[in-house]
Amino acid sequence: MMRFLKKLRVLALLIIMVSAVTNVSAASENNDFDWDPVVDAIIHVESRGNAWARNGQYVGVLQMSPVVVKAVNQILQKRGSRKRYTLKDRYSEKKSREMFDIFMSYYNPGNNVEKAIRMWKGGTGYSVRATQKYYRTVMKYVDFD
Repeated sequence: MMRFLKKLRVLALLIIMVSAVTNVSAASENNDFDWDPVVDAIIHVESRGNAWARNGQYVGVLQMSPVVVKAVNQILQKRGSRKRYTLKDRYSEKKSREMFDIFMSYYNPGNNVEKAIRMWKGGTGYSVRATQKYYRTVMKYVDFD
């Protein structure tokens, strides 16, 4: 009887864990978090809103790199979407915002604003120390109202 109860508990825990993972995945794919105040601030810091801004491989209002476009396309592929972005799409503010949202829904499903800002500057493996100045600068322009 004890063995049966242990197996039942393990089974119940597995069901709860699978359910939680499924819910988190669905939430991250259908992310309705409003990134606009953060993106607006990043745009101000990165390009002052100039869609044709260019700094080496970084272009557009968000100064997006080819690596981000590739990562977004890989995320879309994993999700079974046929949609893909091109390097030219970085010059479109609308498409850049879409890519930002997709990137964050995958790498920042908890919608952590600080993490989003730091990742935008330092990548997914950012250093807090190396992104501190950027984080403070962007936060000066974030307006949640």
